[in-house]
Amino acid sequence: MADRDQRAGRRQAQAGSGSLSEECRLRNVPIEGIPQSKAELDARFTELYKDHLRDVYSYSYYRVGNHHDAEDLTEQTFLQAYRHFGRALRESEGRPLRPWLIRIAHNLAANFYRDKSRKPESAIEDAGYISAPHTTEALVEGREELKQILEGVSQLPGDRREALIMRFALGMDNREIARALGRTDGATKVLLHRAIRQLEGIVAEKSENGRGAASQNGASPS
Repeated sequence: MADRDQRAGRRQAQAGSGSLSEECRLRNVPIEGIPQSKAELDARFTELYKDHLRDVYSYSYYRVGNHHDAEDLTEQTFLQAYRHFGRALRESEGRPLRPWLIRIAHNLAANFYRDKSRKPESAIEDAGYISAPHTTEALVEGREELKQILEGVSQLPGDRREALIMRFALGMDNREIARALGRTDGATKVLLHRAIRQLEGIVAEKSENGRGAASQNGASPS
């Protein structure tokens, strides 16, 4: 009987030990570190925007391949992020929000060409808030070497391409990439390993073909 009571007590304790943020939300209790006014929320979002504009634009640029579409994708990413920012702060429980932002950009990029002909319209107040001047075109200057490497990345399938863009273009670690792609840390490690091996094969093949062509061009006619 005593053992049964102890087990019942543990189950009751576990049932009552849910997420602090969820409990606070249900009871309408302020959560420490979470903005409680729109002005505070906007200020926090402005920080997020400044901190990660380069990341989102760079990711978008390497996905769509040109400045104009990358700007559009970046704007749509931050518009969507702004609408769900309060919830993201609560659910993140203090974790960095960069993977969340890149996941939004990832999902938007996946549908980019399909939805291009019916571009979504933004609420006026949201668009006005996001349209602060910035010079995103300069964000990829000086990255010619990286762009050449990513030409090989473009030949990789789906998530392998995504993972390498996040790793090399954004400098994200395995855990961040896992969160952005919705994978486990272990699966992400395997994904990156296979992607790097495949990329090495592509680069080696291109290098070999380049040397062969140079040898033929330099050969003397018989």
